[in-house]
Amino acid sequence: MERFFNTAGPNNPRDSYTLDPLSRFDIDELLTLIRQKRYFVLHAPRQTGKTSCMLALRDYLNEHGDYIAVYTNVEGGQAARNDVARVIGATCDRIAEETRFILGDNLPIETRDEVKNMQPDAMLSTFLQLISERLSKPLVLILDEIDALVGDSLISVLRQLRAGYANRPERFPSSVILCGVRDVRDYRIVCSNQDIITGGSAFNIKAASLRLGNFSQEEIHSLYMQHTSETGQRFDDACFPMVWAATEGQPWLVNALAYEVTYKMKENRDRSVVIKPEMMYRAQENIIYRRDTHIDILIDKLRESRVRRVIEPILSNSENFDESKIVDDDIQYVIDLGLIKKEVGKPLRIACGIYREVIPRELTWKTQQFLTQEPQWYQHPDGSINMEKLMLDFQQFFRQNADSWIGRFDYAEAGPQLLLQAFLQRIVNGGGYIDREYGIGRRRTDLLIRKPLTDGYGGPVQRIVLELKLLRGDLETTIEKGLEQTAGYMDLVGSVDEGHFILFDRSSGKSWDERIWHQKRRFHGREIMVWAM
Repeated sequence: MERFFNTAGPNNPRDSYTLDPLSRFDIDELLTLIRQKRYFVLHAPRQTGKTSCMLALRDYLNEHGDYIAVYTNVEGGQAARNDVARVIGATCDRIAEETRFILGDNLPIETRDEVKNMQPDAMLSTFLQLISERLSKPLVLILDEIDALVGDSLISVLRQLRAGYANRPERFPSSVILCGVRDVRDYRIVCSNQDIITGGSAFNIKAASLRLGNFSQEEIHSLYMQHTSETGQRFDDACFPMVWAATEGQPWLVNALAYEVTYKMKENRDRSVVIKPEMMYRAQENIIYRRDTHIDILIDKLRESRVRRVIEPILSNSENFDESKIVDDDIQYVIDLGLIKKEVGKPLRIACGIYREVIPRELTWKTQQFLTQEPQWYQHPDGSINMEKLMLDFQQFFRQNADSWIGRFDYAEAGPQLLLQAFLQRIVNGGGYIDREYGIGRRRTDLLIRKPLTDGYGGPVQRIVLELKLLRGDLETTIEKGLEQTAGYMDLVGSVDEGHFILFDRSSGKSWDERIWHQKRRFHGREIMVWAM
């Protein structure tokens, strides 16, 4: 039976292409922490492979015989929220059942029954004490999805783990690994009485915090080559830079692109078909447009105010953005979600190409539905986009609608750029692609429209570069800088049909007649259309 690229749940190597989970973190570091009887955290964004890695670690420890390792997912307690009795009872039940599976006898269930009538604030710690005393080897306990628990329930679990820490390993788990999206020190836990408890104070026995990273470029290549080796279907070498730019190794995205292009796109189930970059671009569009679960979760997070406070200045390309004005906890939260990256000496940025596409498209989705413009209005006879007609219409649309429409965006600071992107997305949907580059400190948004002019792969493609910029300071200086940036992006892209520089003038006191104009300019031998509004 042919294996597949997995996009749902832990990997089973018998069914899906798999990288060795134990190779994805420093196994020697983990084993050292376990030998030292440490309690520690492993965290990473959702759908990065944490569960697969922890299941592999459990099996590794049990096979080598020095420990009894038990993996337990506590996410089921999320529904009970602040009902401590239900959460603690369910957690004990899950640990007992998983331990019974490892041991192959009913000792854990019998031990669980001994504590079932205890008060919940001591039930978990007592259960773990009794089971640790009765096991023949030290217990390593892996608690997955720990941050799915909330409020009083989460505090109770953390404090009961802390309560027995001094009795390890004879009378309590020798080592505990907490797995979740965030580091426990970043938890701000709201109790039922509205007190706020930090994770660091509730679990101050943590010895280390490890983060599971994305796939490297070499790992992506290795994963895809498993498909080639087993089916004979090749990926064109040009696919791999595209996959890296789109995903930067985010495991779900890497697998989703490959699954889409090798299976969901039915014509490619013929394994003699070579996978080309244009197919990967189409696969990316399908995933975004379909709003698969991973993308839907991402979209939902954009509605949170703490996410907006971080993402909005990135979208608006604020050159005067002061990162210190954003609460560190908000930045760390958005990093832990996997939405942004923070690199030494560099400004915050959106984590990968697909997320750069998803975010502005989702924020303008409703706007697109209210636009009446149709793609065919702006097409030449050969199917290429008539950008002059499109931009003239957008200037008129912007003049009539900007003030009211921009106010509708949750991310109003980035409103002018988002409104143009909504207009463009409406025109290219179904027949082209928009690549976007933006970020704090860049002082502009780079857009590349790619419009295939034939239905097949490998045919001619129209490429149009657009630079979006807010007017700050002197007009002519801003235009000269914008022309330089537009020409530079055109050089970077290579074969480009047109270049356009769009300048948004939000100055007060100017009439629309003063703000709206366009003209052709030349910069270093390149003809660039300047559009002001």
